Amino acid sequence: MFVYTVKTGDSLFGISQKFDVPLNTLRATNGLTATNIVTGQALLVPIDVYTVQPGDSLWIISRMAYVPLNALIQANPGINPEQISPGQKINLPTIERHVATHFSYTQLRTPAVDQAVIADNAPYLTYIGLFEIHFNWNGDLSTLNDNAAVLASWRGRVTPVITVTNLTATGFNSALVQRVLNTPDVQQRLIDNMINYATSNGYGGINIDFEGVLPADRNAFVMFLQALKERTQAAGLNLSIAVPAKTDDTVPWVRGYDYAAIGAIVDQFFIMAYDWHHAGSEPGPTAPIQNVRDTVNYAASLMDRNKIIMGTPFYGYDWVIPYSSQTPGRAIPYQAAINLAMSEQVPINYSVADQAAYFYYTDDLGRNHVVWFEDVRSLSAKSQIVYNSRLGGIGTWQLNFAMPQYPWIFTHFFQIRKV
Repeated sequence: MFVYTVKTGDSLFGISQKFDVPLNTLRATNGLTATNIVTGQALLVPIDVYTVQPGDSLWIISRMAYVPLNALIQANPGINPEQISPGQKINLPTIERHVATHFSYTQLRTPAVDQAVIADNAPYLTYIGLFEIHFNWNGDLSTLNDNAAVLASWRGRVTPVITVTNLTATGFNSALVQRVLNTPDVQQRLIDNMINYATSNGYGGINIDFEGVLPADRNAFVMFLQALKERTQAAGLNLSIAVPAKTDDTVPWVRGYDYAAIGAIVDQFFIMAYDWHHAGSEPGPTAPIQNVRDTVNYAASLMDRNKIIMGTPFYGYDWVIPYSSQTPGRAIPYQAAINLAMSEQVPINYSVADQAAYFYYTDDLGRNHVVWFEDVRSLSAKSQIVYNSRLGGIGTWQLNFAMPQYPWIFTHFFQIRKV
């Protein structure tokens, strides 16, 4: 495979002819229902022979194919690396894949839709967090219409886990977490209910997604997780956690998460390495590559890197500009962003520094917008971090937003672990 960036004058048909790949294959791989591609759009081309284009070098080709230059040279012994010419055929080698966990989430919809989503993605998944189970002030749990999803998961050799969260109708509730962490009988009731729900409904694990844990509750949160770990281990259940990204322990709003202590307890440590820019912030990349890299390095300095799951987003945000806090942005999945750029026929830009795509457009009301989103280049760059850092795996939010190209990218870098 390689990633081709659309140039001025390109057409989808022309690209298919240029690289000798069927047009329908190119469309299906990239989730395209239309063919009016735009300049700057990144397309994944799912072939292992590259046709040299004017201006190419082996170094450029190695970057497009996400393979080391020396491996590319070794795969083409009959070619002079200093003298390649347009029309030449270059073999694209495979790389030694890193055994990695893929942990993703899915928001349940209907049994039929849930089964289809899980079946489609099962070959590329290790764990799937079914989103979401809520708890109340007494430690009681909500329920999910999850039987079909659980069965589909096991059928696809994917371990289903319940995602238990403090998300409420008004957002993540820190006070709700505080009550559980500091009220022994409520905490015990919640743990009992989580274990009973997981074992009674055929789950293989529990995922804790408590967001907004207060600094004052840092130690209490660790003690809660220790108590829960004793119960999950006795019940044969996996225990994972989703935590906000951070690069040190000084920022107040993330001090409630003791990376080192939590990492010593849980089986998987899913870092939500995204939302540095979000709907309520000024426009910018959702997951700037240097922030992601710094977060991974910080976490790896505090725990077994085999536990670290580096979370990546399948989405971005669309903001009205100039930005006003009175007009927050809106989340936009990858495919919706691509479709919007194509329908508006606006070029897509790419920030090399941030490894993120963006474009501008004007809506029907005459308002200017900027959209920052993740594409195949940014997902490949983040996959390289997991690969090069030898982390436990990669995580994604979420399957209903999934990039159609992600299976190609993940199976290029990873051998997806099955448990």
